[in-house]
Amino acid sequence: MNKTLRFFSGRMGQWKRLSAAFRNEDRNNPPLWVHCASLGEFEQGRPIMEAYRQKYPGKKILLTFFSPSGYEICKNTPQADHVFYLPLDTPRNARKFLDLVRPVAAIFVKYEFWYFYLTALKKRNIPTYLVSARFRPDQPFFKKYGAPFRRMLRCFDHLFVQDGRSLDLLASLSKMPLPVTMTGDTRFDRVVSVAASDNTPELFKELVREPVLIAGSTWPRDEEILEHWAGEFPEWQLVIAPHELHPSHLSSIARLFAKWDPVFFSAATKGRQPKILVIDTIGILSSLYRYGTVCYIGGGFNPSGIHNTLEAAVYGKPLLFGPNYEKFGEACDLVSLGAAISFRDRKTCLEAIRPWIEDPSLREKAGKAGRNYVLKNTGATRLILEKMAARVQ
Repeated sequence: MNKTLRFFSGRMGQWKRLSAAFRNEDRNNPPLWVHCASLGEFEQGRPIMEAYRQKYPGKKILLTFFSPSGYEICKNTPQADHVFYLPLDTPRNARKFLDLVRPVAAIFVKYEFWYFYLTALKKRNIPTYLVSARFRPDQPFFKKYGAPFRRMLRCFDHLFVQDGRSLDLLASLSKMPLPVTMTGDTRFDRVVSVAASDNTPELFKELVREPVLIAGSTWPRDEEILEHWAGEFPEWQLVIAPHELHPSHLSSIARLFAKWDPVFFSAATKGRQPKILVIDTIGILSSLYRYGTVCYIGGGFNPSGIHNTLEAAVYGKPLLFGPNYEKFGEACDLVSLGAAISFRDRKTCLEAIRPWIEDPSLREKAGKAGRNYVLKNTGATRLILEKMAARVQ
């Protein structure tokens, strides 16, 4: 089933399920509502939910998603008491939703701006926050026609932004001073928390060997480059964790790397450390990066750009990725620090990684720069909860 069909089919019977979930809820213990567009935003909202749960153990959390890719993976997450799709943004839906849920506060993550929900929250005086936000000059908030979008900004009790540019852009709206704090990105807190304990499957530890390139969230174009790379460096192991685990994609990987007899993790057994290991299991990639000599971050040839670089950088690993990374501030920072290298094609990929392969001290220096960068930028979650505490108990 494609995403469009899942988008609509997942919302069928939505109101009935919402009503059943909240009909008998304690009105004296209203939930914190956290809304994320998809899986990436969930990773930014997750540290806040974990910290909120720890600080207020008896409080409930409602998590909503716009996208099927976020909802389907996280619908059983222990971080929330209830997980739903967000009903479409209409005046009626916003009223009905808030009448049912009656949240103690609402948190929108990064880029989520829904006019009727936000104005309804404001009208009801429900504390509303935007977290891990990034703003760009090309967004409608900063255009002459952007008055309706700027009205949405006024609905937030506080905006927590990732960087100085976002802070400056919001300050440029001088006619409407906004309560803004630069806290950074909560994903830094998340990756440090994940790295604190090793949850890597024991079987993987038996299968992996040094030196190894661990390639995470790869797409077909990434895999074509990695096939060429594998031939150039026969002594290196290659671990591929594809972004999509559709049977057709896995079959194409098997054909592409057939000369090395690739092993799929779900069918692997101890006793062999294959040249090519394909991770066809979800939920373990962030732990696997710990064992990489060098880490490759996929998605750099897609219009939407690369995937999460921080998951690997936290382990002190040098990073490699394709050209579409510039809208990700942390990736730009890692490149400028020498902790990551971007490339355009197969040739420049080999040129980029060869010094790291030939000189372990260069790898160590790059990896250390990346880890120090991650550790330096933690603390956003604590700052956000401190600001919220006055109105959210």
